[in-house]
Amino acid sequence: MPYVASIHIYPVKSLDGIAVDRAMILPSGALEGDRSFAIFDDLGQFVNGKRNSGVHFLRFWFDPENRTVSLKIQGTEEEFFFHIDTERSEIESWLSNYFGFHVKLVENLLVGFPDDTASPGPTAIGTETIAEVASWFPRVSVSEMRQRLRANIEIGGVPPFWEDQLFGEADEIVRFKIGTAIFEGINPCQRCIVPARHPQTKETYPSFQKIFTAKRKETMPEWVKKSRFNHFYRLSVNTRVLPQSAGTIVTVGDRVEILSISKAKV
Repeated sequence: MPYVASIHIYPVKSLDGIAVDRAMILPSGALEGDRSFAIFDDLGQFVNGKRNSGVHFLRFWFDPENRTVSLKIQGTEEEFFFHIDTERSEIESWLSNYFGFHVKLVENLLVGFPDDTASPGPTAIGTETIAEVASWFPRVSVSEMRQRLRANIEIGGVPPFWEDQLFGEADEIVRFKIGTAIFEGINPCQRCIVPARHPQTKETYPSFQKIFTAKRKETMPEWVKKSRFNHFYRLSVNTRVLPQSAGTIVTVGDRVEILSISKAKV
């Protein structure tokens, strides 16, 4: 039986995530606390792993209950603690010194800063999918692959790529339920350069995208809607959440159930 094996949120976009036992769904469809903060430069651009490799050497921890954070430069001993609300300027000063240019730490409590603004719901992936993909790369552990892919909801009790059932053709809507919350699977998530890099060293795995693409095509189940793949560098499922599910709680152990597949309204 498909169930929620783990939930991960990433309080600051591009920085380390934390595992949580439960997460509330916001009116936007995002999980509360996920990518609710982002680091911006003075040009209004994200300071993220795609643009600045220094992100990989930052170790970050967040206590959502007390709203405290710790920051540490990898390979050093000293750890710095701040309250994310009352000491925001101190955090920005620390980060600016680290990056070597002025940055702002911006919070968006409504929707956060999702990669796919059209589908801001949590991304979903199978536990066995992560293990299968890790097996394509001999030097990459399952834990490291999980960090590379940065999905929100991990589904257990199913074979690799089961989650590809959570999206249909371009004109179809797949609805599924986690606990009492109703989701719509939208499309397979297009990956960027980030999964190719070691999450803590920025080292790029040789031919990562080429290997990934070839193996993804080779191992794709027959029933997958291949028309949704203009290329095979796609993995995990982007989602939206029905408005009536706002305020509901997703919990580790919740059952995952496909409800219906219907034609999208034009």
